[in-house]
Amino acid sequence: MSPVESDYIDYDSITDKPPPEAQAHCTDATCVLLATVNVIIVLLGITGNGLVIWIAGFKIKKTVNAVWYLSLAVSDFLFCAFLPLSIVYIIKSEWEFGLFMCKFASFILSLNMFSSIFLLLIISVDRCVVVMFPVWAQNKRTLRRALVMVLLAWIASALLSLPATIFQDIDIISKKCFSNYNHDNEHVAVVVCRFIFGFVIPFLIIITCYILIIRKLRNNQMARSNKPFRVMTTLIVAFFICWLPYHIFKLLELDHNYHHVIPTGQRFGITLASTNSFMNPLLYAFMGKDFKRKCYAILSKIESTFEEEARSTLRGTSITNSGDGKLSTAV
Repeated sequence: MSPVESDYIDYDSITDKPPPEAQAHCTDATCVLLATVNVIIVLLGITGNGLVIWIAGFKIKKTVNAVWYLSLAVSDFLFCAFLPLSIVYIIKSEWEFGLFMCKFASFILSLNMFSSIFLLLIISVDRCVVVMFPVWAQNKRTLRRALVMVLLAWIASALLSLPATIFQDIDIISKKCFSNYNHDNEHVAVVVCRFIFGFVIPFLIIITCYILIIRKLRNNQMARSNKPFRVMTTLIVAFFICWLPYHIFKLLELDHNYHHVIPTGQRFGITLASTNSFMNPLLYAFMGKDFKRKCYAILSKIESTFEEEARSTLRGTSITNSGDGKLSTAV
């Protein structure tokens, strides 16, 4: 058996299980920081993606872009919904949710990684097609085809996430949820497959799409400002920064010479990759005019409600001085 750090968040050494007395509750600064950051990710991710799901699902017209945003938000929302389990795991240093949840939670988190990246890839290709072939896109870019593309992305993500379920196990003594490979070649196959299909190929296609878009816009002088180029650059850089460290340290798992840096590196890599779950609504959904308009409208209604409530309270409440010197309030 080859116990390896879990695809689910397990911050212990890869080769050695800590002794029972070392598994104390979260008291050191690193543990507190990781738990705090993950709590922030959960709050921002559930709020942001929940708002996108509400707007894309119920508030705006069903379009191809709305399908992209809704699917991406659902993927990130699922990730954030299961992230509290990892927060408990970080704090208590023990997995207390059973073998089924160990497998299922790892499957969900791996599903989010692949589905999120595949959906970003679809969005990039879609934008490229719209810019490069506007007439074809206007005739062939239908809602039904968008739904088919999303369905294929989810199916592919689920298939690539199966190893996260098959190899997950629980160590009875240390109560760790970890990846338990029977052979080293299984470990190599899973890590390399994840890196190639979950990062290298999507990233190369995404960056190629944006290079083609930028060249097309510049050649046609369609962009009067640098803002579109800054947005595209931000998308590429965010994708690269969030996921590259995670995959680097996953690849370093395969070399025993780097085991001393893996625990710290994977804490950083997994946490940074997790931030992508609340960045996506900001980078993708809220850049759309329909989304921004609806979001502003919702915020304006909330603000107006509070202001009206305050005015009503001031108008409806009068404090008078009664004859006996006591204050009376009439509403």
